[in-house]
Amino acid sequence: MSQETIARRYARAVFELGKEQKNLPVLARDLADFVSSFEKSDELRMVLSSPLIAEDQREALLKEIGQRMSLCETALSTLRLLAKRRRLSALPDMVRQLEKLVDEDAGTLRATVTSAGPLTESYLAKLRGELEKSTGKKVVITHQQDPSLIAGIVTRIGDRVIDGSVKARLESFRESLLRT
Repeated sequence: MSQETIARRYARAVFELGKEQKNLPVLARDLADFVSSFEKSDELRMVLSSPLIAEDQREALLKEIGQRMSLCETALSTLRLLAKRRRLSALPDMVRQLEKLVDEDAGTLRATVTSAGPLTESYLAKLRGELEKSTGKKVVITHQQDPSLIAGIVTRIGDRVIDGSVKARLESFRESLLRT
């Protein structure tokens, strides 16, 4: 079974559990916080996935981390189950799938806006409003900077990309020149 399939199944189960317990936003946030720490720490990943570490020691470590991070009980139980079944490597993918399910349930779209330089909050708010009007859903924008774009912005919503960058226009112009 592929890692993506495993992640999707666990994400669906955690999503259903969170909805049933009415703590879905807290559960998703807690798991995302843990994944952030998990991905940043090579030591933590090594210790939690090592077959040389006894299961009771791994569980004690997860409990301690859960208490320090103030994780909800459902998040901690999910982590313990994943560790017991040696599926912690699927955790980052699972959390991404869970975030997609939570966004779908809330009617939210995530957009990534990449610009050559910084954008003002008022510009981002106006862009958010236009995207919400065109999609009919609430839009959450993440802004990134990429100086190689020269100017303009690239907006990515799911599979759709709206490329209004000077770099893309120059490449298009270059291709049309090469064709003639």
